[in-house]
Amino acid sequence: MDITNEKRGGLTRRGFIGLGALAAAGSMVGLAGCAPQNDGSGQADAAPNDNAQAGTDWLGAEPEVTDIARTEETDFLIIGAGTAGMCAAGTAADLDLDFILCEKNDSVQETREYLGAVNTMYTPEGAEVDKAKLLNELTRYASGKCDQEVIKVWIDESAEMIEWFAPMMEAAGKQTVFDTPPAHPSGGTDYYMPYLQHVYLPPYTPPMRNDVLAEHIEGLGHEIRYKHELVKLVHDGAKVTGAIFSTSDGNVQINAKDTLLATGGYPANPVMMSALQPAALECCTASSYAPNNDGYGLKAGLWAGGVKDADPAPMIFDRGAVEPGVDCGYVGEGEKAMLPGTIFQENIGSQPFMKVNRNGKRFVNESMPYDFMCFAASYQPGGVWCQVFDGNASDDILRFSTVGCSAFANQMMAAGMPIDEFCAVALEQGVMVKADTLEELAEKMQLPKEEFLAQVDEYNEMFDNQEDTQFGKEAYRLSALRTPPFYGCWFGGSLLTTLDGLRINKDCQVIGKDGGVIEGLYAAGDVSGSFFSGNYPEYIVGCASGRTSTQGRHVARLLAGDLA
Repeated sequence: MDITNEKRGGLTRRGFIGLGALAAAGSMVGLAGCAPQNDGSGQADAAPNDNAQAGTDWLGAEPEVTDIARTEETDFLIIGAGTAGMCAAGTAADLDLDFILCEKNDSVQETREYLGAVNTMYTPEGAEVDKAKLLNELTRYASGKCDQEVIKVWIDESAEMIEWFAPMMEAAGKQTVFDTPPAHPSGGTDYYMPYLQHVYLPPYTPPMRNDVLAEHIEGLGHEIRYKHELVKLVHDGAKVTGAIFSTSDGNVQINAKDTLLATGGYPANPVMMSALQPAALECCTASSYAPNNDGYGLKAGLWAGGVKDADPAPMIFDRGAVEPGVDCGYVGEGEKAMLPGTIFQENIGSQPFMKVNRNGKRFVNESMPYDFMCFAASYQPGGVWCQVFDGNASDDILRFSTVGCSAFANQMMAAGMPIDEFCAVALEQGVMVKADTLEELAEKMQLPKEEFLAQVDEYNEMFDNQEDTQFGKEAYRLSALRTPPFYGCWFGGSLLTTLDGLRINKDCQVIGKDGGVIEGLYAAGDVSGSFFSGNYPEYIVGCASGRTSTQGRHVARLLAGDLA
């Protein structure tokens, strides 16, 4: 596994794995959180209740396949060896289901070692989650554009999922630890921050969760079919009966009573992103997605008669460090379009330091959730913002006490890491700059000097008075800008994944155009929808990975008759 820059806050594409390894060496807990292409010449009929499909050509025509080299039979076909697919296969192996697991790559996919689960055996006394409040908080994040029955599956079954997997991780030398957020308000208002997150220590070091599951599956006599690239689902009317894969032996058709799509989202597909997520692209400068998350499984589900969530739901981190003058959005066109940032994620971007636009002015409460910050910046010139801090940054970060994966900075400051080492990648690339004076910093950051210095004076006064009179940021998350050296860095969002997928019911059955289920077709994880809308609820820490794991296990248990 390629681990890069593991001792630094600024990371190249694969370096986020190293974050967790270093966090394990510090305070150990607190870090949360990231197929054949059609030519697009055709267009499927738009679903009457799915305006996300109407009027676009991103979907293309379903491939026609006439040459089948081999046909196989199974009861349960799982497509994708990521978080959802591996949990489904591990459960199926335990319950002695007849199944086949296919993965288009040559290995199991990366796993997130931090995940949310509700009221588990690891939850401390007094930290129990109010399930009804959690359900309705997630519904509020989604503006009601969700299915509460789908959300309840995670809330009600995630504890069992964690407790099923914990002995396997412990046998592999990785302890399950419960992580707790700080008991104080964040974001300038009353967000509900329940105790949910679990982590396997040491995180992001082999063997990772999917490695352990792969060994478990193979130990029970099953193989993972690698280099099986999905071409299409086999379907007739409102029924799916398997799938066709491109392999080194030609096209292989696997017939199945039930098929689970667990293929991830579409962040690596610029054509789909441009069509379905324009607001995300208006505030993103960098990418932190898995390059194989190209949305093909989602398109296959739509070709088979499914419908997707109408509104987008991106997962964006406020860490896309770029040089001055770089705007948000793609460089290039079509399938070759890319986001301009060269740094995967610069972790310090999530700290609530003062942030200004290209006019040198604050424009938002910097204590907002990751993607709220990014979306707010999309209303500013270029969609970017400049974050500024001074020589007291280490003490400031400890006082800020942020949650989720931005807590990595807290841990490293507590361990005594100098701020220059934490930000080494951005400093070495010249994306982040240091200056002896604020005037020099303004010049290097290409900020209008007079306006910027006036904003700094106002911000220092608010720190002295312990009151943000502009945007209501919490007093404990204000900081002064007086002690050299001064640091500056421009940021946009870093796109991690997409969360709007095929509409499903509580049993993960894919919903068709008529509102009924498509017989034999299930979807779990980021290829599925009905859970999130518009944003990712950062303060419900770990809910996306916990949802994905729980859904994969739920489908296998359902098919085995293991659910009450």
